[in-house]
Amino acid sequence: MTRPRILVADDQPANLLLVAHALKDEYDVGSATSGAELLERAASGDVDLVLLDVEMPGLDGFEVCRRLRADPRTAGILIIFLTARDTSSDEALGFDVGGVDYITKPIRPSIVRARVRTHLELKQARDLLEQAAWTDALTGIANRRRFDTALELEWRRALRRERWLSLAIADVDDFKRFNDASGHLKGDDCLRAIAGSLNQITRRSGELCARYGGEEFALIFPELDTSMMQQAMTRLLEAIRRLDISHPDSRSGTRVTVSVGAISVLPARNQSGLEMLDAADRLLYEAKAAGRNRCVHLDHATDVKTVIAGDELRV
Repeated sequence: MTRPRILVADDQPANLLLVAHALKDEYDVGSATSGAELLERAASGDVDLVLLDVEMPGLDGFEVCRRLRADPRTAGILIIFLTARDTSSDEALGFDVGGVDYITKPIRPSIVRARVRTHLELKQARDLLEQAAWTDALTGIANRRRFDTALELEWRRALRRERWLSLAIADVDDFKRFNDASGHLKGDDCLRAIAGSLNQITRRSGELCARYGGEEFALIFPELDTSMMQQAMTRLLEAIRRLDISHPDSRSGTRVTVSVGAISVLPARNQSGLEMLDAADRLLYEAKAAGRNRCVHLDHATDVKTVIAGDELRV
């Protein structure tokens, strides 16, 4: 199991050694002697908690804390002030700028260990609750709530950077018939297998596969243009075909298939992610009406639709 990583920021080497000695048996401990050095090391990732002195050369601890909280890469790091400044106004400011605790010097190793352990345990509990709130219980992938949040975030990001954003909604063909013929336990197994397969399609940073509802799945692909998205949808249909799940009552063959509505957009300020989602949903119904086991993709910039038929793909 990976041990939590802690950074200690203090311009006094003796304090750094004392804190490191107090924590080294339970945690991986790094150090920084200035605010600028701490910010650089924290931004590199894998830091769980920072013990931060207030009085340091250059940026003081309060300003460092503000910057850590403002940066998405470091906003989740726990910050405990460990300082000789012991006035109530300093302590209040420490909490106001984003600290989770405020310990005054002289350093007492047992108190530092106890406070660090408590805050990391609380963070672990919160992380587990948050993960459960964002995860679909049946399939283990992201749920609708997480998808809605991610879509809004990626839409704003694509708009700001003037980059492509692609989206797909996939629906299992004749799933009610599958349940009626094979039973609901097999139906659950089918959804889990499809979720796992679709989740493998979304591997790049920012990409997401979520259970959208029932037998529907939604996928987000930041920075995929039309050509790249069509390739991704080909891989998606091939992945479902490789599952080779028997469907005794399908109207599109003898195996479980999906229909997909997909769209690629260069976001504009007079549009929204919800409009993009609605367009993908309409394209999904076009795929269903055209015979299922296919993807209908729209290049929003040119208004050109492309059909990728699953039964024409080779595996």
